[in-house]
Amino acid sequence: MKTKIGLCGFAVSREKYFRTFPVVELQQTFYQPPALQTIRKWHAQSPEGFEYTIKAWQLITHEPKSPTYRRLKMSIPDSQEKNYGSFKPTDEVFQAWETTKEIAAVLGSRIILFQCPASFQPLEENTINMKNFFRTIQRESFVFAWEPRGRWSEEQIESICKELDLIHTVDPFKSRPVYGKLRYYRLHGIGGYRYRYSEEDLKTLKSFIDEKIDTYVLFNNVYMYENALEFKKLS
Repeated sequence: MKTKIGLCGFAVSREKYFRTFPVVELQQTFYQPPALQTIRKWHAQSPEGFEYTIKAWQLITHEPKSPTYRRLKMSIPDSQEKNYGSFKPTDEVFQAWETTKEIAAVLGSRIILFQCPASFQPLEENTINMKNFFRTIQRESFVFAWEPRGRWSEEQIESICKELDLIHTVDPFKSRPVYGKLRYYRLHGIGGYRYRYSEEDLKTLKSFIDEKIDTYVLFNNVYMYENALEFKKLS
């Protein structure tokens, strides 16, 4: 592998997707993890060599005030809300990790993405919680990718990624990766989710790729399917 192109989620039928792309980043695992029976079914349906990367459950990274919790099916009592998100050292967060890890194991996933909200700022408490979390959980053979979206400096990101062996995940049109043995790009749209990348944009994207480094290019915009196909033709 050098470059793998795919989407953040199945934007078309799974059958059509499997014929088109070699990798998908599962989104359901972030909002509300499916039952293991469903996960096993998806894995059985996929062709040999197909790769699933997954987003870690939001209970690990996002606090209940996040609008993403609207898609969470479980009910969290008001008195327990403080126990969720921001990598807090709580039973709830570590149990959410166990759920994420179990799904990754069933799918044979190598990469697990921890996407943080913009509200997760470079505060001392957040940094301590991150270090405690990643030093406590069992890494096994997983590769952990981290997408910070708060006001973290490159120096802070590089320091944390190096210390915790994380892949710095970016939208390459917005920032550059500062650490990691591979590249994990997530394309959110220039200026917003509804953006459609032009041919010139895709040529620029191609220029971001170092052919000596394994790179994932995952589109996450309204036109993700069309843009991924167009980029595939350029690659």
